[in-house]
Amino acid sequence: MKHMRLFILVCLGLFLFKDGALAKQNKQQPNILWIVTDDHRYDAVRAFNKMLHGREMSELGYVESPNIDKLTEMGTTFVNSYCHSAVCAPSRAAMHYGRYPFRTGVYAFEYHNNNLDHCKPTLPEQMADLGYQTFHVGKLGVRIKTITAEGKTKAHPIYQNDVSFKQMAKDGMTDWGKDWFRTFEGEKLEKPIKNLVFFVSPDGTFEYNSTELERQKPEFAGMSEEVLKKYDLLRIYNEKKGKHLDKGMILAGVSSQPAGKTRDGYYNKVLIDYLNNTDPKFKVGSQTVNGLEADKPLFVHLGYDFPHTPVIPPKSYRDRFQKYKYDVPEFDEKELELMPRQIQGYRKQAETDHFSDEEKQKMVQDYYAFCAYGDDLIGKSTEAFIKYSEDRNQPWTIVYVNGDHGWKLNDKGAVSKCTPWDVDTHNPIVIVSSDKKKFPPGKVVKDYTEFVDIAPTILADGGANLKSKQFAYLDGMDMAEVAAGKAPIRDYIIGESHAATGPRAFIRTKEFVFSMQTRPWKKNQENLDWARKANLDQIDPALYDMVNDPKETNNLAFDKKYKAITEAMREKLTNIIFDERVEVDWEKWGSGTKSYKSKNIPDAHDYKLDLPGVM
Repeated sequence: MKHMRLFILVCLGLFLFKDGALAKQNKQQPNILWIVTDDHRYDAVRAFNKMLHGREMSELGYVESPNIDKLTEMGTTFVNSYCHSAVCAPSRAAMHYGRYPFRTGVYAFEYHNNNLDHCKPTLPEQMADLGYQTFHVGKLGVRIKTITAEGKTKAHPIYQNDVSFKQMAKDGMTDWGKDWFRTFEGEKLEKPIKNLVFFVSPDGTFEYNSTELERQKPEFAGMSEEVLKKYDLLRIYNEKKGKHLDKGMILAGVSSQPAGKTRDGYYNKVLIDYLNNTDPKFKVGSQTVNGLEADKPLFVHLGYDFPHTPVIPPKSYRDRFQKYKYDVPEFDEKELELMPRQIQGYRKQAETDHFSDEEKQKMVQDYYAFCAYGDDLIGKSTEAFIKYSEDRNQPWTIVYVNGDHGWKLNDKGAVSKCTPWDVDTHNPIVIVSSDKKKFPPGKVVKDYTEFVDIAPTILADGGANLKSKQFAYLDGMDMAEVAAGKAPIRDYIIGESHAATGPRAFIRTKEFVFSMQTRPWKKNQENLDWARKANLDQIDPALYDMVNDPKETNNLAFDKKYKAITEAMREKLTNIIFDERVEVDWEKWGSGTKSYKSKNIPDAHDYKLDLPGVM
């Protein structure tokens, strides 16, 4: 028996250290909590404002964030971290893969096929291979499907335990939800209703905001208007077409539920109940997932929805923030003369400068109120996670990502995200650990970091040997190495998104940011050289001087004085994003069966960019 146990241990060791995938370490693998918020501006956090601008409040006015501020005191802040795509799905794909969009071919909201040759495992799948039990609750946004050889499409879960927020909403466990409705209360609808928004009152009553539902079901006549008034909802509206009862993003309003019982509040409840659960199964409404395994380290991904639309903070927070007056960003229409065509087109869809002063105030007040409420939830979830770990004498790490991207509050005369401006792409990261040497308390790292760094950082913390072949595909760096000054210093960061604006990439240094169109919109995926050969006007460029024009208002791309800088940044960006670039034939979501890959460009992405001077 003794020899048998020894044989099993040897075999297990050979399995774990195959290809050097696990680093040799004596320390216990830490429990890891990874938090991501949604559409979260960095200026909603006092600590980030102080680090970047020397003031606690936003330039717009009052904000509060005691719990995120506390995390920055407990751990290390990477204050100049940037997302790669200012859109939910491609940003979250970059985080989960640890790869740039041009490596994965995920630039927008595609349900991407993971059977293609260029696809690699996601972060939670790799963590499971390292011996972790993986759990997710909240928003995910990684839209993977598997297309079989027979052409059939099937789901591909990436977390071992995953609680569906859509089902939570259907179970009446949140304050709001939306879904496709083909049947309603057991009856087939005459026409399916896309994204039907509903609210759940404290007594469990469902209220619907859909004029199409009212048309098909006359018994609901007038409910959309009632809901709009009851929850004081402000939807984005076109200046010419006017307001609508059930269309457009909800930019302000009040939750149908009190604090703690909103959508994000229930995410917290699910996580805390899961940590306290001792049964082999764990129930969330009508859902059942596996319970905790005491002998395995835990990897949790908590995806908050706040402050994403609908921006509906609980009444207690909303009431308190309505006493503050904000300096809403002003927009000069002269800026449109130099603004790139791609961005002009999207900005027009999201414009808000025609809103009344009262509407603008409400939009900003409710946004920061929602952020303050979310901060309280972050305090509760992190405290529960630390307690869970320390009660068991287990090491722990918290990786907090302040937004999958940012959000405009009438900046550029618009709301929403999707553009390469700093307000949309600048998203600090805080890492707190029981290992204080790895992530020192109160340390602020001002070197550039990127969202592709998140996966390698978590993997390395979980014991992965990033130098092994298994992880050679990762594009990012271990942020513990960055904090220790052992990683290359980036002169620039890069990104690309195709959603809303059309295909557009950017490169940002401390002095300048340059962006350009990368190919014709939704055409010629196989024509990977288009942006390299197109003339300057065709690529619809933008160049902003971040030192003298931090608001990015004056496009210098066609200014002769800046010609050399424009050319240098264009060359560097195109060399990087066309180095083994991947494009996929996403004619329909989930239909990608063929990929195109460009040639290798040696040393394209070396983190160095020496720019010429202004002529």
